Amino acid sequence: MTIPQVTPDWAYEREHWRRGYFRVAGVDEAGRGAWAGPVTVAAVILPGTAQDYPFRDSKQLTAAQREEFAAEVRRVAVTYAIEHAWPAEIDEKNILGATHAAALRALAKLNPAPQALVTDYLKLRVDIPISAPPKADALSYSVAAASLLAKTERDRFMLELDAQHPGYGFAGHKGYGAPAHRAALRDLGVTDMHRRSYAPIRALLDTPSPLFDLETT
Repeated sequence: MTIPQVTPDWAYEREHWRRGYFRVAGVDEAGRGAWAGPVTVAAVILPGTAQDYPFRDSKQLTAAQREEFAAEVRRVAVTYAIEHAWPAEIDEKNILGATHAAALRALAKLNPAPQALVTDYLKLRVDIPISAPPKADALSYSVAAASLLAKTERDRFMLELDAQHPGYGFAGHKGYGAPAHRAALRDLGVTDMHRRSYAPIRALLDTPSPLFDLETT
C-alpha cells in the first residue's frame, strides 16, 4: 500500500498540551462543495500519546485506504462523533452556517468532552481554546482522523442515495458538479437531496424545462 508523503504530526495538539489541555478534538468536514447530499462533520479525540498513526488527509487516499484507516480511527479513538447538515439546513443557514452547526452538534456528543480543538480552518465559536490553521487535515493527526470519518460516512450515504435516485450517478460523483451530474439534472430534475440555494440548482428551478418538472423527481 502506498501512503502519501505528506505526514501529519502533533504540533498543533502539543500547543494545547503544553497549556494543560490534554483532550484535544480534531474536527473536519466533507461535502461542503457538493450540490447534493449533506455536509458531514466528524469530531475525534485521539489518545494523547503522540504516537504515529497511518492517518492522512482523506483526499490523499484511495477509497480502500480511507475505509481501512477510518476503521482504525474508530478502534483507537478516545471518543468520536459524526453529524450531518442536510440540504434544508444548508439552504436555511448557508453552507458555512450549516457546517458550524453540525460541528457543534458533533462536539456536544463527545464523551469525555474536549478541552481544546484543532480544526481545518473552521473558526467555530466555542468557549475552549481552538487552533484553526488551513490544511490542518494534512498537518494534524487529530484532524486527519476526523477527515477520514467524515469522508467515509458521507460516501456511504451517497451510495444509499444512488440507490434511491437511480440515474443521477451519486455513487460516482458523490453529489459534486461533475458533467454526469449536470446532465442528470437536465434530464431528471432536482431531488429533495439537492441544495436549492446553490446557484446551479437555483438556475434550474428558476428556468424549468417544458419537458420536465424540475421541482421534484
